[in-house]
Amino acid sequence: MDLFAPDAATNLLPRDGAAHYHGAVLAPSEARRFFDALVATIPWQHDEAVLFGRRIVTARKVAWFGERRFSYAYSGTTKQALPWTTELRELKRLVEHHSGAAFNSCLLNLYHHGGEGMGWHSDDEKALVRHAPIASLSLGAERRFCFKHKHLALTAGLTLENGSLLVMAGQTQTYWLHSLPKARRIADPRINLTFRQVTEPPS
Repeated sequence: MDLFAPDAATNLLPRDGAAHYHGAVLAPSEARRFFDALVATIPWQHDEAVLFGRRIVTARKVAWFGERRFSYAYSGTTKQALPWTTELRELKRLVEHHSGAAFNSCLLNLYHHGGEGMGWHSDDEKALVRHAPIASLSLGAERRFCFKHKHLALTAGLTLENGSLLVMAGQTQTYWLHSLPKARRIADPRINLTFRQVTEPPS
């Protein structure tokens, strides 16, 4: 079953979680300004993962920022958070305003074209506050985003617009996988910012 929800106030998921799509929260000119600034100022690095004991380097590039020098471990690698930039602080305030949640970190992904994507996964690392919202802000090329339930024959999907916001909350990461499928016909780049709440390390 494929489920779609055009109403931004409607939960995209039929059960076991919440995924609210707010649509575009940035005008095209503002989205372009932030996109250009992030491309130029973020110290992008190719992502790495350890799969079956083998280290994989992705074409996709990433960066990790936070209120403090948080450590964030996923896919067998660990990253240390960098301090917020001016643009990231602006976007953090925007996302917090629309989501009604507070965030202390952000993982950025740079997809150079539609030939780069993200396979099925959940954002359920131990460093993340359990069931806390994750806000995903998209800049650049429109891309398809998909959900599938871990135990039931349920799926959902939508196209993420330039400047749009998707907020995943509740038990979404426990019961659902999500992915960004490859779309080789898309030649333009996309930046995805996922604002998160990581567990505060001991002082």
